[in-house]
Amino acid sequence: MRQVMLTLTNPAGLHARPAAELVKAAARFKSRIVLEGNGKKADAKSIILVLGLGLRQNDSITIRADGEDEEAAVQMLAELVKQRFHE
Repeated sequence: MRQVMLTLTNPAGLHARPAAELVKAAARFKSRIVLEGNGKKADAKSIILVLGLGLRQNDSITIRADGEDEEAAVQMLAELVKQRFHE
């Protein structure tokens, strides 16, 4: 299992567009990917569950992946968060 903890820095947090981008990226991987924030967990491949986290700017987010491509999954999703979802 690989994991990384980050802080959301984009002004609008994890609203619909960045959540959709994150889910689309997560769907490329075979690993099970879970996001954690605000005391909640969500399957990173489900837009409804990701939006349900209600993450805002400056909230912490943990990305966990478990599976054959876990390293690549965590790296790609962490980079997406660091790039503020290209906003």
